[in-house]
Amino acid sequence: MANRLSVIATRTGDDGTTGLGDGSRVPKDSARVAALGDVDELNSALGVVLTEAGLDAEVATDLCTTQHELFDLGAELCVPGYARLGDHHVARLDARLAHYNAGLPALREFILPGGSRPAALLHQARTICRRAERSVVALQRSEAVNPPVLQYLNRLSDLLFVMARVANRAMDAADVYWRNPKTGGED
Repeated sequence: MANRLSVIATRTGDDGTTGLGDGSRVPKDSARVAALGDVDELNSALGVVLTEAGLDAEVATDLCTTQHELFDLGAELCVPGYARLGDHHVARLDARLAHYNAGLPALREFILPGGSRPAALLHQARTICRRAERSVVALQRSEAVNPPVLQYLNRLSDLLFVMARVANRAMDAADVYWRNPKTGGED
């Protein structure tokens, strides 16, 4: 990007359109802009998670890396035809998933978002990630999307779920199990 924004209030969007990275203008409610916005919201949610005291240091490091990758993913969405994410980004998430899962007990039941504040915020980020994934699916119905983008968001939502469980363990908080009405308890 050769030009950086020096003026934030350009007023060019007053007509309900916004500029993409290739210079084209699209409606602010287009599928591309919706996907961009959801990825931006996800990145912001991760920023909130990173402000939490007591967040596991390894999780924090991985979230910082993820924020940069999400920014790159946003760049892909902002410039039609541009590819920034690759299979190695998806592989990184797979490796981190395996790493964190190895230290967690098997789930006996579904869990509810909560336990500790960092875990609850990670669950919230996970739901935003799922929305971003749905937005990219909607976009790819009408426009080409680099396949690793969708794979990345799918893996990231899984990773955020697992990170929430790791955050609970780091805070000595239990996962909150859903009470199965058929059994009256956790099992």
